[in-house]
Amino acid sequence: MDKIQTLRFKTSLKCSGCVRAITPGLESLNTIEHWNVDLESPEKVLEVQATDDISEMVIESVKKAGYQISRL
Repeated sequence: MDKIQTLRFKTSLKCSGCVRAITPGLESLNTIEHWNVDLESPEKVLEVQATDDISEMVIESVKKAGYQISRL
C-alpha cells in the first residue's frame, strides 16, 4: 500500500462556490484520497492527501478553474 502524502497549497479561493468550481477537476485525479479547503485561514489553504506527489496536477486543475494557487 502506498504511503499517503499531505500536500498543502495557498489559494485564492474565497467561498463555497469557489470550492464547488474546483471540485470536478480534483475529483478526476485518481490518486487523491481526500482534500479540503480551509476558507477561514488567511492563505485559504487547500490540503490534499494523495498517494503520489501530484502537486503539478493539482496546481494545473485549480488554475484551469480560474484560481491562483501555489505550494506552501
